[in-house]
Amino acid sequence: MGSSSHLKRLAMPRSWPLPRKTTIWVTRPSPGAHSLERCMPLNLIVRDVLGRAQTSREVRFIVQNELVKVDGRICKDTRRGVGLMDVLSLGDEHFRCMLDLNGRLQYAQIPSDEAAWKIARIEGKSTLKGGKTQLNLHDGRNLIVDDSNQYNTGDSLKIALPEQTIMEHIKFSEGVRCYLVGGTHVGEVAAMKERIVKRSSMPNEVSFEDFGTTEVNVFAVGDSNMPITEVKV
Repeated sequence: MGSSSHLKRLAMPRSWPLPRKTTIWVTRPSPGAHSLERCMPLNLIVRDVLGRAQTSREVRFIVQNELVKVDGRICKDTRRGVGLMDVLSLGDEHFRCMLDLNGRLQYAQIPSDEAAWKIARIEGKSTLKGGKTQLNLHDGRNLIVDDSNQYNTGDSLKIALPEQTIMEHIKFSEGVRCYLVGGTHVGEVAAMKERIVKRSSMPNEVSFEDFGTTEVNVFAVGDSNMPITEVKV
């Protein structure tokens, strides 16, 4: 697999939209919130995916001049992983990380007003001292809220960037507009018809009009404008 900062191109995740047989090594993202399959290092995004630089040295120059922001905050790590639903800003340009219909990571350009927020899925909850509840989100964030019964695992939150304040609570319930992040329908959008909770070790399922999938593949986005149609396959 290579060192802690590199991995072989032949072993890189299939979600990375890069050729496999050009060079031996490729940059490995720094350890962070996203899994290796759900993010790409900033160096590769700017140079190979977006084409805003020709060499890693040019990427370092861009980063050192504080021209790069991830989720509204200046980023100075060229190996920083930018993953699903993250907002990447390069100067006056803004991009949102999505998945295309082949399950590959793509960075769709978005207007500046949409770069002021992102959607994060609640992966779990934990109770803190004092009775407050901590929400654990899919991108590694932890938000503290007062009402533990209002938020459930699977719900999504529309978060203002970079303040990290909750703009909207999107409930994971019947009729909500969902974005598929896995399975044969990855990259598609559909309205949830029914949520099937299994009283066993089997994973919960979600059914739509023409198909069904496991709950882990479903990301509730509500009425938020996601750049899904702009992502090229």
